Amino acid sequence: MDLRAGEIRALLGENGAGKSTFIKVLTGVYERDQGTIHLDGQIIQAQDSGHAQRLGISTVYQEVNLIPSMSVTENLTLQQQDKTFGLISWKKAQKRAMALLAKVGLDIDPSKQLDSYSIAIQQLIAIARALSNDAKLLILDEPTASLDAGEIQQLFSLMKQLKEDGLGIIFVTHFLDQVYSITDSITVLRNGESIGTFDTAQLPRAELISHMVGKSLDDLAPASGQNRSQQPLETLLTIKNLGKQRFLQPIDLNIHAGEVVGLAGLLGSGRTEVCELAYGATKADQGETTLKGHVLTQGSLRSAIRTGMGYCPEDRKQDGIVAELSVRENMILALQASRGWWSPIPMVKQKELVEEMIKRLAIKTPDMDKPIGELSGGNQQKVILARWLITHPDLLILDEPTRGIDIGAHHEIIQIIQELCAQGMGLLVASSELEELVVFAHRVVVMKDRHKIAELDGEQVSEHAILQSIAS
Repeated sequence: MDLRAGEIRALLGENGAGKSTFIKVLTGVYERDQGTIHLDGQIIQAQDSGHAQRLGISTVYQEVNLIPSMSVTENLTLQQQDKTFGLISWKKAQKRAMALLAKVGLDIDPSKQLDSYSIAIQQLIAIARALSNDAKLLILDEPTASLDAGEIQQLFSLMKQLKEDGLGIIFVTHFLDQVYSITDSITVLRNGESIGTFDTAQLPRAELISHMVGKSLDDLAPASGQNRSQQPLETLLTIKNLGKQRFLQPIDLNIHAGEVVGLAGLLGSGRTEVCELAYGATKADQGETTLKGHVLTQGSLRSAIRTGMGYCPEDRKQDGIVAELSVRENMILALQASRGWWSPIPMVKQKELVEEMIKRLAIKTPDMDKPIGELSGGNQQKVILARWLITHPDLLILDEPTRGIDIGAHHEIIQIIQELCAQGMGLLVASSELEELVVFAHRVVVMKDRHKIAELDGEQVSEHAILQSIAS
């Protein structure tokens, strides 16, 4: 990849495409095993991220990497402190901080604590610190994820100014509207490989999406998946105007008994955000969720569980399993939580329930007391599914249920989804795998830039229609 001075380059790709690895190699976090990096015509080899900054490569991440309990001045001068007679000169530090803030167009009090300012201001302060080493290349990794429309425009104005000053910028984002608004060129990665670099103005959105997902709209027949003519039963879940500022635009959605509703969209489109708000893992600031006629308390997991909802999160290792606990202990967590810790499930009953689920879901484990962290990804996923099936939920939310598992387990989990649906359960399934959504979803809600942009029903559900909606 070549990047010119004064160029803003979008770096795009789905999960696992290689974006983070590329940045870590570029900044010295990972050691490369082939190839060269040239900066201003000189071959460089960053030993670590600090060395990369001294060479002129700075990175600002989505999560602001500053110290909230320190002042703005302290954050900006922590790496380069001027001293007088061996003591830090705060007068010089404040002067230096003011100069750095001026670079990013901020006129604020640097003596105030960092967390007294908004996330948008903190983001600009992080960029000011990144520029403190006379940066030649600035990498912005999802900088707009937590910003509102006005704050995004403030950031873009700064990026345009830095571009005019001759800085090269790599912009990692999942928001395609922003890509076409601010960038000069686009590099697409897929499955650890570079697919190519394109001029933004010359690349149609449909073609960009095809490069990212590896499928062309023209190659996809508009035929839909399975027959979906069955009439849904009673409404289980109703979501009305549910949203959260800087997280998800308000959305309406309903799910019936015996129905699978899919959530489709590119990475960062809002699929996970819908799941988290619907379940209560994240508290919405507007709208309501109703399950079987009961309005759920916003942000209350207990309310969701007791009313009959289960949730298998996208990141099973971080948010789903307790790796050190056994298969049995992981499996009975939700049921025990719904009963309350003052009413423990007898061991005999635990073993009976767990043995039944191990057999029903074909979980491969030598015994139920084996630590779940030692199982394969597919079997961990089955244990999380079993955790909720034990509670007999009316509605189950699955976020990327087949990600990172082998082909056999992938097929088995899709079969489980279809069986649960046939038994009358309602399911909300978020997936980046369009093929599997077309197989089992009765309806597909298409998300883009954290908005609901389309809802496909019955025979409308096809890979072609989904991609066409995203590209529109």
